[in-house]
Amino acid sequence: PAAGPVDYRHPRRAARTAAAPPPPPPAQPGPPGRPARPVAGDAAGWSMEERLYNQVWGMFEDLARTTAAYRSAVDFADSRMEQELDKALADPRSRIGAAADTARARARERHAQLADRARAAFERDLAQLTAESEVVEPALPPAFARWDSPVWHAYQVPMETPMAVRLGDLGLPEHSGLRIPMLMRLPLERGLWIDAGRTRSAASLTADPHETRRLAGELATAVAGRLLAVHPVGDFTVHALDPTGAAAPTLAPLSESGALREPPATGPQGVASVLAGLTRRVDLVQMAVRTGATDALPPDVDPAEQLLIVHDFPHGFDDRAVTRLRYLADEGPSVGVHLMMVADREEAREYGPVLDPLWRSLLRITPVPDDHLADPWVGHAWTYEPPLVPGGSRVLSRVLGQVAEARRRYGR
Repeated sequence: PAAGPVDYRHPRRAARTAAAPPPPPPAQPGPPGRPARPVAGDAAGWSMEERLYNQVWGMFEDLARTTAAYRSAVDFADSRMEQELDKALADPRSRIGAAADTARARARERHAQLADRARAAFERDLAQLTAESEVVEPALPPAFARWDSPVWHAYQVPMETPMAVRLGDLGLPEHSGLRIPMLMRLPLERGLWIDAGRTRSAASLTADPHETRRLAGELATAVAGRLLAVHPVGDFTVHALDPTGAAAPTLAPLSESGALREPPATGPQGVASVLAGLTRRVDLVQMAVRTGATDALPPDVDPAEQLLIVHDFPHGFDDRAVTRLRYLADEGPSVGVHLMMVADREEAREYGPVLDPLWRSLLRITPVPDDHLADPWVGHAWTYEPPLVPGGSRVLSRVLGQVAEARRRYGR
């Protein structure tokens, strides 16, 4: 409390200081000589959601660094063995015979010792991270959880927007069984590009192109459905462009549940109409923000966050529509209009380098596992696994039905 008649406390920090976050749960002691048992939510944060978010990112960083240390140790062991062999065999007169065989055996033995020591340390770190993942994964809220998590069976439409959303899993080849959730902060700062084309990954090269395109459509619906499910009623709106009508089966969970306010737009006229409406919204909101007159927006402007799903680009797009799409990708995220494209870049190659800025502005994800993402610490090539709904599961349709029912109940 203030000591005198003048309160020098910052008005926005006073409440926060008075309501300090409770301490994280203590770690349970482990057996003698072994690390403590991990606990879900033991990272810093003002809420359990923030603690879990920070804990997941801590696991991501730990896995990146321990893998980098292991790879560096193995590279050092290989380099040292080559140097020792080159030194021992530098003299042509000593390249054969018992001395040469002894030198080779000694170099390989030291290499094996270094490699085994590095692998043992790596396995120890992996065991600890795996144990942490086993306690963290079941504790994740719906926005962070997999579609097969039991938390979805108790799903209720939230009252607040979460701080992040899960867009898949990440892993490295040295440990195929350990996956780290890929959490992205909300609102999304970049649009998403679901690559429906053939990539260099083994899964893509062996997959049927039609199956890959179908999976790309299912991934778009799963991501859009998750975004709808984790936002409060009326705070998130999804639009869909399906110029050829080929994506109707994969869009069915969104269409049949009533989660879409309007049916997917088809044909060039439908594409032009939706793009014109969203472009107008971006222009009006930008002007309102610049002038400080956000309360003066026309009543037909939806204040909710907007997501536009674009299927089969560039089918149904003329030059004007492409220009509007690029505008939405550049200017939309800052005023709550986000883009998710399901496209094969090769099909748009006729535009040449004109669309290169568009592709670079979007976060690329794939419907099949692919190692195209790098971490910000050591730059590993991580294998991305998409957050697809398990085959035969009705969890997405059930959740979207609850979202649509809540929207009708509250008139939004």
